[in-house]
Amino acid sequence: MADTKQGRDKQADDEAKRQRERDLEEARKRGDEAEPDAEDGDAPATCYRRDCAEPAAFVVLERYQEEGGHGAVEARVELCETHTAEESPVNLDAVYEDYVFRVEPLPDSA
Repeated sequence: MADTKQGRDKQADDEAKRQRERDLEEARKRGDEAEPDAEDGDAPATCYRRDCAEPAAFVVLERYQEEGGHGAVEARVELCETHTAEESPVNLDAVYEDYVFRVEPLPDSA
């Protein structure tokens, strides 16, 4: 293919199509993973960690500065007692004035 604007556009379109196909294939592979529990009040939450079916007892929250420094990111997970004990701050390199690392018990687990 000649090195023309039309040729470069076609190559870019082809690459975008290949990327979409790779993303779709990856999504299909993940299709056999369990969906996250629904956020309804009837079912107790289970631990966020993979292969853990224990009931969630704590919420772990970490708020830190986005890698590019353009805003805050908030990571929140519900964990069982065992996995909560293993948690620690992981984004200390992105600490800023409003940085938060907090572990709180879930209201229904007390």
